Amino acid sequence: MSADQPIRVLSIDDHPLLSEGLASMINNQPDMRLVASAPTAQEGILKHRELQPDITLMDLRLPDLSGLDAMLAIRAEFPEARIIMLTMFAGDAEIHRALQAGAQGYLMKSTPPDEMVATIRQVYAGKKRVAPEVASQIAEHISDDPLSDREIQVLRHVSEGSRNREISERLFISEDTVKAHLKHIMEKLGASDRTHAVAIASRRGFIQL
Repeated sequence: MSADQPIRVLSIDDHPLLSEGLASMINNQPDMRLVASAPTAQEGILKHRELQPDITLMDLRLPDLSGLDAMLAIRAEFPEARIIMLTMFAGDAEIHRALQAGAQGYLMKSTPPDEMVATIRQVYAGKKRVAPEVASQIAEHISDDPLSDREIQVLRHVSEGSRNREISERLFISEDTVKAHLKHIMEKLGASDRTHAVAIASRRGFIQL
């Protein structure tokens, strides 16, 4: 890739300081150019459609949609889109979902600049790149039973302070079924109670608080 045809990068991130840092880092490379920045998922999707960049740097947590949902929307329209997820938290559940959905890279926002630009080049060349601390999170929970979609729904309601009866009414299931789900959730997460389960699930990326 020459300076005449640089790697065109789109940044989708709602943190101004980080966005400025990414812009400076990318534009200082002889073979890269930041073509646009977007502070929301919806704006990022529109920018991607308009510009069709070579690489998109996607914040995992955005104010309107999750970065994962934004990536799914982009890849539904552009299956060959190359997207690198950026996050402050290496939750293994989020990592699994992003990689299964087609992310080619997964980096912590604390990744040193030289590693970040190297990852952009690797992903542009068709390779995948996962930060070591992210890979270690995957390895730590590789044999764990994942939470089902219904268990995640129950857990989200628990995190909002809902009691079993409220959860049963909202999900149209019996209280006994709610209790059974909570039992399985705590067993899978190794949690001692509801509050502990919510804390673990948030840390691992099953839910967002």
